[in-house]
Amino acid sequence: MAQDKLGVAIVGTGFGCITHLPAFRDAGFEVRALVGRDPKRTAERAERFGVPHAFTDLAAALALDGVDAVTVATPPHTHAEIVLAAVAAGKHVVCEKPFAGDADQARTMLAAAERAGVVHLLGTEFRWQSSQALLARLIAAGAIGEPRLATWLLHIPVLTGPDAEVPAWWGRAEDGGGWLGAHASHWIDQIRHTLGEFAGVSAGLPLVADRPGQTAEDTFNIRFRTVTGVEGTLQSSAGIYGPPLITTRVAGTHGTAWVEFDDVWVADANGDRRVETPADLANPDPVAPPSDLMHTAYDLLHSMGIDRAPYTKLAATFAALIHGDPVPDSPRHATFADGVAGQTVLDAVRASAASGGRWVDCAER
Repeated sequence: MAQDKLGVAIVGTGFGCITHLPAFRDAGFEVRALVGRDPKRTAERAERFGVPHAFTDLAAALALDGVDAVTVATPPHTHAEIVLAAVAAGKHVVCEKPFAGDADQARTMLAAAERAGVVHLLGTEFRWQSSQALLARLIAAGAIGEPRLATWLLHIPVLTGPDAEVPAWWGRAEDGGGWLGAHASHWIDQIRHTLGEFAGVSAGLPLVADRPGQTAEDTFNIRFRTVTGVEGTLQSSAGIYGPPLITTRVAGTHGTAWVEFDDVWVADANGDRRVETPADLANPDPVAPPSDLMHTAYDLLHSMGIDRAPYTKLAATFAALIHGDPVPDSPRHATFADGVAGQTVLDAVRASAASGGRWVDCAER
C-alpha cells in the first residue's frame, strides 16, 4: 500500500541544495522548507528549486505543517543547536558529518534523540557508494582472510593557489573547519564499518598550503590500530600541488582487496581479479549539480555529483526507518551513535596532533 510522502525541511543552502535536496526528492520525500542564514539567497534558492517555504528562522520551519523530518547540512559548529531543536520538536533527523564540536557534544545530541524517540541518521552517504560498500562486504565475507594492514591515501590539489576559495568557517579550526573533519570523517566511518572500532591513533595535522589567516589543517597524517588488530595509515592533503594520488587497500592473511575508482579488485594465490558489483550495490551514473551553485573550491568537491545516488539510498533508508519498514544490513546505516564513535576518534586525532603525535587511546577518550 502506498504511503503518504514524508515532508522534510532542509537546513543549509549550500550542500543542502547541491546534494540533500535532489537526493531526498529522489527518495520520495516532499521538500517542504529550506532554512538558511541569508534571506535573499534562501528565498532565491527555494524559488529556483520549487520549495514552497523559505525561512531564516528554524523554529518557523519546525512549526510548519507536514514537516516530519529535518536534514542538517550546515557548518559543524552549528549542528548541535539545530539538532537539539529539531528532536525537541519531535522531528526525525539526518545530520551531516563531522557530527559535532567534540564527543561530549555528540553524546548530548545522541541522548536527546534517543529520549525523543526519533529516527536519527548520520550523513555518511558513502557507505552506499558502490566500491566502498562492495569492499566492506567482501572483507566481511572473508575474501582476504583476517584483515591485517590498511592504507587510505588521497592527495588532491583543491586548496592550492590564490584562487582556492573556501567558506569562512572552513578555514577556522574553532568552527570545525579543515580537511580532517571534511574528509577523514568519511574514512573513519568506513574503517569502523569495515574493519572494527579504533583502538588508538598517532597523528599530525599540518597546514601545507600557504593560506594566510587559516587556522584549520589542509592535511592529515594518521597512524591507527583497530580493536580487531588491523594496523593502518590514513593520509590526505588538499593543499599540495601535483596530480591526484589515490589508494584504498586492505591486506589480510589470505589476500588483498583494493579500490580503483569505482572498481574493486582482489588478489590472492589464484591471481588478481576484478569483482563484479552486485545489483543491490550498483548506483546510477552521477548527475552533476548546476554549475552556478559552485562558488568555492569546497563546493567543487561536489561538482561531479558522485554523492547524489549514495545520498538517495541514505534518504530512502531514513524513510523506511521512519515508516517502520525493514532495511538491509549491508550496507548498514549510521546513526548518531556512530556520530559519537567517529567524533571520539576525531578528538583523539586532534589530541595526538596537539601533543606532537603521541599515541592516544581512543577508549580513554
